[in-house]
Amino acid sequence: MESESPLIYLVAGEPSGDLLGGRLMAELIEQTGGRVRFAGIGGEHMAAQGLDSLFPMRDLSVMGLAEVLPHLPRLIRRMNAAEADVRAKRPDVLLTIDSPGFCFRLARRVRDAGIMMVHYVAPTVWAWKPGRAKKIAAFLDHLLVLLPFEPPYFEREGLAASFVGHPVVDAGADSGDGAGFRARHGIPESAPLLCVLPGSRLGEVRRHLPVFGETVERLAAARRGLWVVAPTLGAVADPVRRAVADWPLPAIVVEGSAEKHDAFAASDAALAASGTVTLELALAGCPSVVAYRVNGLTAWLVRRLVKVEYASLINIMENRQVLPEFLTGACVADNLGPAVGRLLDDPAARAAQIAACRPALEAMGWGGEPPGRRAAWAVLALIEKRR
Repeated sequence: MESESPLIYLVAGEPSGDLLGGRLMAELIEQTGGRVRFAGIGGEHMAAQGLDSLFPMRDLSVMGLAEVLPHLPRLIRRMNAAEADVRAKRPDVLLTIDSPGFCFRLARRVRDAGIMMVHYVAPTVWAWKPGRAKKIAAFLDHLLVLLPFEPPYFEREGLAASFVGHPVVDAGADSGDGAGFRARHGIPESAPLLCVLPGSRLGEVRRHLPVFGETVERLAAARRGLWVVAPTLGAVADPVRRAVADWPLPAIVVEGSAEKHDAFAASDAALAASGTVTLELALAGCPSVVAYRVNGLTAWLVRRLVKVEYASLINIMENRQVLPEFLTGACVADNLGPAVGRLLDDPAARAAQIAACRPALEAMGWGGEPPGRRAAWAVLALIEKRR
């Protein structure tokens, strides 16, 4: 960049977006030798890279209609402030990250300012509401997507898209120390170890713990020496600890990314609520069974709205059930027990699942350039082209 350092205005509205933004900013600094300027809204990861947030990101981290309504006046003030700041600073790029509720509204409001609009993380139009692709093509200039099959959904509507890779491949899930984890927690080297992950939200944990507990009881009754580890987060750690304390086998609860990744590396198999954690397990080489329960109304809506057959991203990408899935009515101990038991007992079944996951993980960017770097390259190329 031979002229004045470009000004990039970034907006993240939740912690996952802040993490993406922080990694992207670090790579932009690296790729330009520090000749880049930032403004916008973000959290601690973006602040660590030099962003002075216009206001605290937590002001935008509100989800659900019931939660939004009491905070609506503040959200309107924050939207007005963000719009005014973007117009005043006239950045080279407005780069919004996930949080479509806030980010897309902001992008539409400043569309007439002649600023290049880039959004990071595509709406899942391949899963539901395909009409969203046409709507966002009307106000965005470019899209940075996480999955290799996503660009055509937007390009056919006239919106250019760059595949940059899924951030989970760069999160360290494949670098755990299994032997060290077992030694720290007194787990015998030869003991079978099951990793149990009932979810990261309180509602998920409450729905899954009873059936997961019943499954573990059945597995323990048939296997002497079975251990359980439950990696969890602060918000749900207490109910998880209370539940596993009543299970009839040695069970430990750990918190933090490093302990989680070490637990994955140490485990022989996992029983996990559907979510990004299933990708982390696959990266760690820990075969898993996927489960998820929702209430009856949500299940009814999902069957009518969602256009994909599977819940797990690896299964979606491979278009087959690489990871066994047991969803809603099928999420019962009668199904989960045998599926998990097979992985605990059969080394060949474990190896087969691990090998079958590899193509999907590589397609998401595992083993290649970090997603943040690829995103930085794309943003800098867009700025250079515009200039």
